[in-house]
Amino acid sequence: MIIRENYLRKIRPFYNQNIIKIITGVRRSGKSTFLMQIIDEFKNKGVNEQNIIHLRFDEYSNKHLLNANVLSAYLDAKITNNDRYYLFLDEIQGVENFEKIVNELNNKGNVDLYITGSNSTLLASEFATFLTGRYVAFEMFPFSFKEFVAYKKNTNFDELFVEYVNFGGFPQTLIIEDTMAKKNLLSDLYRSIVIRDIVQRYNVRDVSLLDSYYKYLLNTIASLFSATSVSNYLKSENRKVGRETLYNYKKYAENVYFLYSVPRFDIKGKRILQTNEKIYINDQGFRGIFFNNENDIEKILETIVYFELLRRGYEVYVGNIGNKEVDFVATKNGEKIYIQVAYILFLDQTIDREFGVFSEVTDGYPKYVISTDKFDMSRDGIKHVNIIDFLLNEL
Repeated sequence: MIIRENYLRKIRPFYNQNIIKIITGVRRSGKSTFLMQIIDEFKNKGVNEQNIIHLRFDEYSNKHLLNANVLSAYLDAKITNNDRYYLFLDEIQGVENFEKIVNELNNKGNVDLYITGSNSTLLASEFATFLTGRYVAFEMFPFSFKEFVAYKKNTNFDELFVEYVNFGGFPQTLIIEDTMAKKNLLSDLYRSIVIRDIVQRYNVRDVSLLDSYYKYLLNTIASLFSATSVSNYLKSENRKVGRETLYNYKKYAENVYFLYSVPRFDIKGKRILQTNEKIYINDQGFRGIFFNNENDIEKILETIVYFELLRRGYEVYVGNIGNKEVDFVATKNGEKIYIQVAYILFLDQTIDREFGVFSEVTDGYPKYVISTDKFDMSRDGIKHVNIIDFLLNEL
């Protein structure tokens, strides 16, 4: 088990605070294990186990607790005095009227509350209605490459990176060595998200159409979204679908942390553009189920860099300046960085293209070109960074 220190470091300041801690993220990204790591920290600090209540609502044995009245009575019987209690409620979105239950618990004043969920709608808009200003949210992702390396305990970074490119960072895949077994596990996870989390929640009738749509997006990751292009592709598959349905399916995938839409940012105009966002899929392992990731390595590298920036707390946009595109404009704490991602800087024209995109960016913020090259090709104040070095170290 890898200690998710990057997340623990963020959540520790809120221990024992009367504010609800919400851990969100795609299924099987490690949220349940992370709760156990928090519990272990409290136990190590001497918290009485009788004061720790941990419930997983995706377990069959807790099915009866999905009823709000039953759960409320159960917790009232557990919280019997004014001692400090620590509640860990895992995958709470399955509980009916869970917002009211959480609000009731938070109002007790002696409860330190931690919850997880795999649907952003439940833990954003609906939740905020009840708990404005009384919660803090943390989004969890599959393993970063740094965590991947720590788990593998292998210093052959190049070999590990190839595995990471092909199979991604879902924790369960790391304990499996067989290639087909890895793909089968990722395929089961894909079906769980699409069928269980999307089809059932949003009552999607044409499951086959939904599946074809998401596979198209998997194939075209790191590309600008175009409803027309998607529609034309589906028509070629003898499927007709309206634009509203396409946008609904896209939103459903975003709600379960499967798909991320990244808006474009006009660098000169300093404004967010409202059209043609870029699409990324949470973890390249999903794409590797259906396509050869190494054949589209630049898309995969861009995906890996994007999610690494999210892990590091950046707000990320796709840069637009004139007729040029900067892969990422990332901001954090009032600071900004520009990043261009490439596979190999081999030909002069490739080097000129990747570094030249910054020629019109004159605001003085740091600029980086990230690639697989091992030789430092920094020039004109633009720093070149090897992608493995970027993933293992801070910029």
